[in-house]
Amino acid sequence: MTAESLDGPIEEPLDAGRRRFHPAWTVALVALIALIGAAGFRAAPGVLMVPLEEEFGWTTAELSLAVSINLLLYGLIAPFAAALMQRFGIRAVTVVALIVIGAGSALSVFVATPGQLILTWGVLIGLGTGSMALVFAATITDTWFATRRGLVSGVLTAGSATGQLVFLPVIAAAAEDVGWRGASLIIAGGALAVVPLVWIFLRNRPSDLGVARYGETSLAPTSAPVRRGTAWGAAKLALSTLREAARTKTFWALAIGFAICGATTNGLIGTHFIPSAHDHGMATTTAAGLLAVVGIFDIVGTVFSGWLTDRVNPRILLAAYYALRGVSLLFLPSLLSADVQPSIVVFIVIYGLDWVATVPPTIALCREVFGDKGPLVFGWVFAAHQIGAGIASILAGIVRDHTGQYTVAWFAAAGLCAVAALVSATIRRHPAP
Repeated sequence: MTAESLDGPIEEPLDAGRRRFHPAWTVALVALIALIGAAGFRAAPGVLMVPLEEEFGWTTAELSLAVSINLLLYGLIAPFAAALMQRFGIRAVTVVALIVIGAGSALSVFVATPGQLILTWGVLIGLGTGSMALVFAATITDTWFATRRGLVSGVLTAGSATGQLVFLPVIAAAAEDVGWRGASLIIAGGALAVVPLVWIFLRNRPSDLGVARYGETSLAPTSAPVRRGTAWGAAKLALSTLREAARTKTFWALAIGFAICGATTNGLIGTHFIPSAHDHGMATTTAAGLLAVVGIFDIVGTVFSGWLTDRVNPRILLAAYYALRGVSLLFLPSLLSADVQPSIVVFIVIYGLDWVATVPPTIALCREVFGDKGPLVFGWVFAAHQIGAGIASILAGIVRDHTGQYTVAWFAAAGLCAVAALVSATIRRHPAP
């Protein structure tokens, strides 16, 4: 399969050189704010698991199941969301996604059983956040930018980290002061607050404003008009893209590496770091503060990774990132204690820099190999990311319930990172046959 075989229809060129300030930057800014607003729940599970356990007596495995379903849907909905954006437009899909996130978070305050938590946390919020996942950043980047793509994708990817940084201390404080229900309403408010901004300022494609993508003087294939159709048509587009991509070794190398990425970020650290630190006597708010520091360095690492992706072979970057992550996880069990020691701060800084630094080079490889269907292919690669996250989340919970600690989970994750580094080193950059 070549990149050309995945191209969409091409529109007549339009002159984009008349504007000094390109509207792509406005769209990118609005997309960044939307990602921040949608990121509240990503900070929630680790903080809210302890108060939910205390109030309802649910096990870690029961709570982890709801989180796992959320993580799975967060990934599995992504390629379909990318196809829906092509069929119905980026703005409409984004607005609906934000409303669903807000509704799921608000309804979660009424849960009384694990099944109800699965419905709100798992299904509703999973569907909403999945439509606002990293595939949204990839779609914005490819639709509006022909140059600076690595940098833009890095900044947008950092939006989720920024959102977690903003929400995490607020949610932790709210959970302590007014309870976990108040924290859930804060998440809902964050998602709903950005809906008007998205509706007013986000545009589906450059041709809506009579311009080409940033860095071009004529419309590229990705600037073609939104193709009106049905949701079923969008689903068929997503599935046909998967069938084509799955015939290539490059797709599977990216998917395996990204599945391990998800397992070692959202699945383990994002979900279980705070409970694990709490097991060692650390206060929940202190552990949440450390996770917020991860968010700070995540922003730095992701933006820098985007800059590097424009200059360095992406597969080399991926191999280096996974190797560094694996080494960090090997040391984690010996670093956790009741107090914040310098060694755990070093871990937090390194892990933060590495957290989603993998995203810009992965998006770049999808685009290089699969052409204008790159965002859709990345959606499926991201689905693998969340499958890994979901499996790791529930398995780590089971490990904790049976052994009383997370040590086995941390060591297993380190071994998986070594596999991801080796697999990433085999990825080819040229278009797949």
